[in-house]
Amino acid sequence: MSSEQNKPQPEEVVETEVEQPVEEHAEELQSEQSSEQAQANDEGGEEISVAELLERLAKAEQTVEEQKDSVIRAKAEVENIRRRSAQEVEKARKFALEKFANELLPVIDNMEMALQHANREDDALASMIEGVELTLKTLIDAVKKFGIEVVDPQDHAFDPEKHQAMGMQEVEGVAANTVVAVLQKGYELNGRLLRPAMVMISKAASVDTKA
Repeated sequence: MSSEQNKPQPEEVVETEVEQPVEEHAEELQSEQSSEQAQANDEGGEEISVAELLERLAKAEQTVEEQKDSVIRAKAEVENIRRRSAQEVEKARKFALEKFANELLPVIDNMEMALQHANREDDALASMIEGVELTLKTLIDAVKKFGIEVVDPQDHAFDPEKHQAMGMQEVEGVAANTVVAVLQKGYELNGRLLRPAMVMISKAASVDTKA
């Protein structure tokens, strides 16, 4: 009698076994409904925010255009910097000898002055004069290789950009503003004036007003 009372009742077992799957199924249904609801909400949100997406797209395109302009401007600036740097390097290369050339000019002047005042009738000085002339020619040829050119405007029209007038004189048969004497030669370095030539220029002939 006591053993039958201790056995589990069939109805209770069935009830327990049935209730647990039903609860699990209910939870699955509720989870699926929540997922479908969330998906529906998401789809509804997308439909509502189409205008906002278009606005964002327009702003993004505007930003891209602005960045494109910035890139173009930056590239142009880089090219300008590169070009200016190349020009500065070229100038530095061309005119690096400017200071040194200015130091050489007095040497050339002194040699030319010595030759002008040398007594060429003295046979004892002939070899020395010849040596100075050869040295001067060699020096001028050497500096020409580095872009230094002589400005010697004898009998040419006066050029205020390259010549410095030291005086004027009337010379018969010579047009006005013509260089009639070069007191000191000028020099250029790669087209840049190192020193103007000091010259005397002619002036127009005076008009005789006597009757």
